Amino acid sequence: MKSTKAREAVTAGAQGLALSLMALIGSITLFVLAVVSISLIPIGVGVFTTPPILQAVRAHTNQRRLLAAQWSRTRIPVRYRPFPRDLRGGITGQVERCTVMLKDPATWRDLQWMLVDMTAGAIVALLAPGLILEGLFGLLLAAGLWNPVVDAGGTYWYAFIPVTGWGTAGLAALLGLFWLHLALRVNPVLVRTHFRIAGSVLVPGREDELEERIDRLTETRHDALDTSAAELRRIERDLHDGAQARLVAMGMNLGTIEALIEKDPAQAKELISKARESSAEALTELRDLVRGIHPPVLAERGLGDAVKALALRLPVPAEVDVELPGRADAPVESAAYFAVSEALTNAVKHAAADRLWIDVSYADGSLRIAVTDNGGGGARIGAGSGLSGIERRLGTFDGVLAVSSPAGGPTMVTMEIPCELF
Repeated sequence: MKSTKAREAVTAGAQGLALSLMALIGSITLFVLAVVSISLIPIGVGVFTTPPILQAVRAHTNQRRLLAAQWSRTRIPVRYRPFPRDLRGGITGQVERCTVMLKDPATWRDLQWMLVDMTAGAIVALLAPGLILEGLFGLLLAAGLWNPVVDAGGTYWYAFIPVTGWGTAGLAALLGLFWLHLALRVNPVLVRTHFRIAGSVLVPGREDELEERIDRLTETRHDALDTSAAELRRIERDLHDGAQARLVAMGMNLGTIEALIEKDPAQAKELISKARESSAEALTELRDLVRGIHPPVLAERGLGDAVKALALRLPVPAEVDVELPGRADAPVESAAYFAVSEALTNAVKHAAADRLWIDVSYADGSLRIAVTDNGGGGARIGAGSGLSGIERRLGTFDGVLAVSSPAGGPTMVTMEIPCELF
């Protein structure tokens, strides 16, 4: 038990050190660049520099969201407004991109968070490694380090203890043990507190959240209608070009067979064989079409087994971990299934990955899915990308998508859909 607590405290200390460095280097640098770039917009320069800098700010913020989920199971939702699909190129498009990002309330929350991160966030994170290092230093003083320290500068104050000899060094060791004992108890709490501070700034207020949700639902409703219309056109096209054409040909063959069955039984027998083949092909195409609308395994056995079946058909090895205490509504399961399918397709096609991991779980009223690959990284949500389609699909159910994909990999695509299981 004690060894487990010690390991957790040391791990939290290392995490706190990493978080404080991210805050003091990353947040300060990006905040200064963002403020300078925005201030240069009136003279035109900032129009070109602001979008990439704010994109870097979002990547930095999303990285912290990912660490919050991995290190403390703290969920900080992503609330960025998507770019218009008809965003133009050139200077006009750059101005539109800059305007969209600056009008997004999430952009200003990111900037506010970086201010908090470089102050309160950094201090809280730095306390975790500080307690361990301070405790170890107290023990080192008692081990004899006090002697050269005192010889070099006279009385050394260890916290409130003036170290001048072995007696006071022993008191320093006792205080050091207290710091280490305190670290065992509070270090994981300090890391969670750091992420809660971030969440308190990054999560929108009630009024802002309602306004953003209205805008999001309005947009996703249009997307859902467009998607439904496109799906209907695809089904009509597939039926017309595939199964319908084969059924028409089969009907013509049957008519010919009816005319030839007495005059030329051999040819009629050959046409019957062709008609049988056409009916089998038409049936296969209809099954594929139905599977594309709603896979039978999804309807019969649920999302977990459907995702496992999907992974078995991939050309690369995939590990699937499913922890679902029940089933979601059919529309939610369908959206999640096709979102996973799209994410896996992107990983196989573009990431050059040779291994995939899929985690499906349910917690805090949300269905959570993570698709990770060991490919080259560099994936991002943008106009025309498959990830944008996933984001729109999830948005119909008020779901969110987060992507962590540094250059060189790995890539983690995290999806979250609020829902109830039954």
